Amino acid sequence: MPHCIVEHASVLSGAELNRLVFLGALDSGLFEPDGSDIKVRSMAYEQYSVGGESKAFVHVSLKILSGRDALEKKILSQCVLSRLGEMSLVDVHASVDVIDMDRDSYLKCWFNPTDK
Repeated sequence: MPHCIVEHASVLSGAELNRLVFLGALDSGLFEPDGSDIKVRSMAYEQYSVGGESKAFVHVSLKILSGRDALEKKILSQCVLSRLGEMSLVDVHASVDVIDMDRDSYLKCWFNPTDK
């Protein structure tokens, strides 16, 4: 059920980043085998800098329900970062972070306008 939020320089393809992040999360083996619970979205930035220079970047925040151990989180980060490497990025700063969401307060539902 991860929420994968991809922030990136506008010179990078959001669609490709989303695809690779999805595959990386799927590779981790921590979620549904068909990926049906993996949510990915991205935001492109027009203005950015890395180290004070206008260099491209991608940062992925992986929000998951609390309860995973440190090794599972590390594997998830490594799987996503490994998939990002498939883009053959050159001079691009890439980072991944796993963030726990409180399991007790997280709620979700599926709104379907056809159900009355």
